[in-house]
Amino acid sequence: MTENNKYWRGIEDQSNPELSEKLAQNEFSNEISQADFLGNDELAESSTSRRDFLKFMGFSTAAATLAACEAPIVESIPYVVKPDSLTPGIANYYASSLYDGYDFASVLVKTREGRPIKIEPNNDAIFNGATNARVQASVLSLYDGARMHSPMMDGAATSWKEAITKAQSLLTENSVLLTRTVISPALKSAIAKLGLRHVSVDAVSQSNRADVYEALTGVRGLPTVELAKARLVFAVGADFLGDLGGENLNSAYAAARKPGSDMLRHIQAESGLSLSGANADVRIKAKVSEYESVLAHVYNKVANAVGVATVSAPALREDIKLSVEGVANELIAAGSGSLVLNGLNSATAEKLAAKTNELLASEAFNTSRLDFTASGSDTDFAALLEDIKSGDVTSVVTLDTNVLHFSSAMASLAEKVSLVSIADRLDETASKAAVALPMSHYLEAWTDAAPASGVYAVGQPTISPLFDSKSAVEIVNTLAGGSESAVELIKASATSANSSKAWNALLHDGFADVAIEEVATGTLDMSDVAVSAPLKGLEFYTYTKAGMGAGSNANNPWTYELPDPVTRLSWDNYVVMSAADAVAYGVEVKAQSNGSMNGNTINITVDGTTLENVPVWIQPGQTQGSIGLAVGFGRTEAGKVGNNVGVNANSLLAPAVSYAEATVVATEVEHGFASVQLAHTMMGRKIVNEINLPTFLSGNAKEWNEKPTFESYKGPLTSFEANLWDDQDHETSHMWNMSIDLNSCTGCGACVVACSLENNVPVVGKDEVRRHRDMHWLRIDRYYSSDMTKEVAEEEGVGAIEKYAKMEVPSESPSVVFQPVMCQHCNHAPCETVCPVGATVHSREGLNHMAYNRCIGTRYCANNCPYKVRRFNWFNYQVNDKFTDVNPSQDDYGRMVLNPDVTVRARGVIEKCSLCIQRIQLGKLEAKKDGRQLTDGEFTTACAQACGSGAIVFGDVNNPKSEVSHLKQEERAYHLLEEVGTQPSIFYQTKVRNRA
Repeated sequence: MTENNKYWRGIEDQSNPELSEKLAQNEFSNEISQADFLGNDELAESSTSRRDFLKFMGFSTAAATLAACEAPIVESIPYVVKPDSLTPGIANYYASSLYDGYDFASVLVKTREGRPIKIEPNNDAIFNGATNARVQASVLSLYDGARMHSPMMDGAATSWKEAITKAQSLLTENSVLLTRTVISPALKSAIAKLGLRHVSVDAVSQSNRADVYEALTGVRGLPTVELAKARLVFAVGADFLGDLGGENLNSAYAAARKPGSDMLRHIQAESGLSLSGANADVRIKAKVSEYESVLAHVYNKVANAVGVATVSAPALREDIKLSVEGVANELIAAGSGSLVLNGLNSATAEKLAAKTNELLASEAFNTSRLDFTASGSDTDFAALLEDIKSGDVTSVVTLDTNVLHFSSAMASLAEKVSLVSIADRLDETASKAAVALPMSHYLEAWTDAAPASGVYAVGQPTISPLFDSKSAVEIVNTLAGGSESAVELIKASATSANSSKAWNALLHDGFADVAIEEVATGTLDMSDVAVSAPLKGLEFYTYTKAGMGAGSNANNPWTYELPDPVTRLSWDNYVVMSAADAVAYGVEVKAQSNGSMNGNTINITVDGTTLENVPVWIQPGQTQGSIGLAVGFGRTEAGKVGNNVGVNANSLLAPAVSYAEATVVATEVEHGFASVQLAHTMMGRKIVNEINLPTFLSGNAKEWNEKPTFESYKGPLTSFEANLWDDQDHETSHMWNMSIDLNSCTGCGACVVACSLENNVPVVGKDEVRRHRDMHWLRIDRYYSSDMTKEVAEEEGVGAIEKYAKMEVPSESPSVVFQPVMCQHCNHAPCETVCPVGATVHSREGLNHMAYNRCIGTRYCANNCPYKVRRFNWFNYQVNDKFTDVNPSQDDYGRMVLNPDVTVRARGVIEKCSLCIQRIQLGKLEAKKDGRQLTDGEFTTACAQACGSGAIVFGDVNNPKSEVSHLKQEERAYHLLEEVGTQPSIFYQTKVRNRA
């Protein structure tokens, strides 16, 4: 039988179960007033639309017959001379690359009529061809009106000539160029030409780790990982599915986690619940200050097994000691198939991990091929700060680094030097500069990159600069006295790189192989390894969120609107705290009567610096005695979207410091969270199928993936046989289906952002999300499992808070599963039968369609949908002043990102996933023009294309050769809420965990 774990969505499900149950029955828990619903929008002066007419007339049949249909007249001016490469209505794609100091990706840029509107993964790339949520959202940052429109001098706009002259006059032999990690060979050449002392520092530092490999190989970088060669991975504080280095491992991880006898086993030791920890088979809860001790004990066990010297290490906590010893034994048994990863910015921790891999002869740990995307030096930066204090530095040129935001030490010294800033906007650093030079967005710029050994990539402009900005390489070259254009500099760099491709082929593909430089790998010196003792008190650490990352997209509304995969909160950063600590400090998070979540705030003090009124979220899986806060927030000069959102975690902890002892005091100030946790509930029904690997390998699929049956006069019938309606004819045409593999989905959120951009889904802001009016067509539900149930708690008389405190014991920490949910395109759709005007109908190809101009907004369909995936437009988000600060479509620049193939919906209309019908129709038209049949994989949905792990597969199930057709026959396949009898076209693959 399927293993029936108890799943709960979060603290609120158990702390207020009656409210949760009530909200489960009421999707629209917070009603809108009639005045707000109808709105003004200068109604009296405008012609009456069919929809508004029906609203006023009470949606009666008589009113519907009298309603007038009006279509606006749009006058278009044709090209006098049409560009050869541009055909109106047809998309063009350009290969490019993105690097913002944190993320690197090889991408394909989709343009329409010369406008970039979508970022797609470059699946042919040899390094990081996949995209994450931040890369997907980056196209919107191109159209950010808060970017610098021209060079600035002393706060006033000026010309490039005057700005460059002024900047050059500030440069002396005592000047310093301060950047984030530079991976562009062309930019490195320009920097060398400039001749200034160069210091690089990263907002999310891996400096101490990079120091280890610079000493070992002579090249500064981080090791690459080959998960295909691993059978067991043990990660200590290393969120390798989220923010560890620049290498995107989601695809390799998903491939290695396919259920079978050789399925990768994943064990994670960490303080806060990360994406990697949420996907692990086993999770050990360790404080950040205990990471070195955990690695040391594993190393010592391995060292004893192979007969080499051990290191001195503090004793482990008794509650994790046996677990860590068990991990070490598993690593020894796995031998060369083992992989140990460290995420702590500590030379000691990195040496322990690297030496353990060496002793195990790990084939998955590669120090001969390095990743260069996080190679900043905290040592060099600390020396720079000392030189500024002593007056040895007169001026600093900052290049694409907002150092005054993430470094309190640098911000305090800013007045002692003259600043020249090369940036995309007047951020916290550029706004203090004597000269600010506008840098083009990567979609407007010529760039190149060497992100890893043997890899060379280029980026090309896909649109002319929207403002008076230039490529970074051209600006630095001009400051150095050069006159070459950006394209000339990149061409020269490509020639010097000795790439395997000619220039045109390089531009077409976006990447090329280059010779891997031989590195002389030395021997790790363990004599200086000194393992730090864990902190005894409460410790504070920083981390990155899936949407925000290091903060380079801090004025991008999609990075805020995207719910965090683990907490399911948007529009905030907050302290994550364990339930046990919450009890100790008097912190509570409560559900309000309308379903929104409110909680306490705290004052945090670290090394004498206090951050006040920081909101606290009680996070299951958080290690007791540690609290974390995400970086990238607390901006004051980002733009109208990002200003004053959240708090600046780096004001308490510099990027070079991994953790520190902290004191906290609860306050009376209450904070409102933008939580989607209580919204879109599944009414308490079973929605996740989950088993362990031994059961999958040896069990009976009819037992562990039991299908619901119904008794009838014909005998037991499945939900696909016991019909209340006549079957649709889905045999004579295409039948579009989608498979979602819960084993492969890591919860990263790239699909959510891709869907929103592809389909012009509006951004509604924190206030509306708190009212459960978020508009995402696709959501990723996150469920916790626990052995503690409501029945057990009532039986033992355990209160809600105490119950959660018991769940925090490591052996009882909740397992996590992510489940993408969109419109299931039911073949017996409950929404279709209740719509009074036929606005939602079934197609002959198995799709559930929406006719927006028919919809009159009764919301019957949304209330009748068991999956709660229909969204209602409460406002006209494109023009309503309430959304000016968050909705990009209200801005002349922001509107340029809209996809012209998808209708922008009006107020009062229901919308939902269409399985990207515009892509389906285009694919069919192309095949028809060519006089051929559609081929499998010729096109796919936006979510499937953005999914780096391949968890989502779309296709025609009537094509026996299609991948989705084969997946539907898998033993693991099941339908969501199959017992309801809706016969969905979306199906899921059972989650299999590699544990006994």
